[in-house]
Amino acid sequence: MIMARKIPEKWQSSVKAIKAVQVAFDMDEKIQLSIRKQALEAGLSPSDQIRDILGLPINKRPKRPRLTVSLAPSDYQLLAEKYQLKAEEQLEIKKKLMDDLVNYINVDCSDEQP
Repeated sequence: MIMARKIPEKWQSSVKAIKAVQVAFDMDEKIQLSIRKQALEAGLSPSDQIRDILGLPINKRPKRPRLTVSLAPSDYQLLAEKYQLKAEEQLEIKKKLMDDLVNYINVDCSDEQP
């Protein structure tokens, strides 16, 4: 006899998400770009923008605005060399990355000023 496992309380809110099926759309690049732009202007994720276009409900909870990038161990090694750190100092590397991104945007935005 197989016993069903009880899902831990802290995972209960994820049960619906586990049952959801992700649908990917292969469409013209111009359409994808347009949907992404609309989402950005509306403060939505592209997924929520698609749900809105399709008339589906959207989770109105504010999302933590963040950008992500995947870094492989070899990326950490390259960045460690760039910042004169050890590859294991990932938190320090992250701080340096954030500084670089902020500086990049500040320089880029100052170039646009008349």
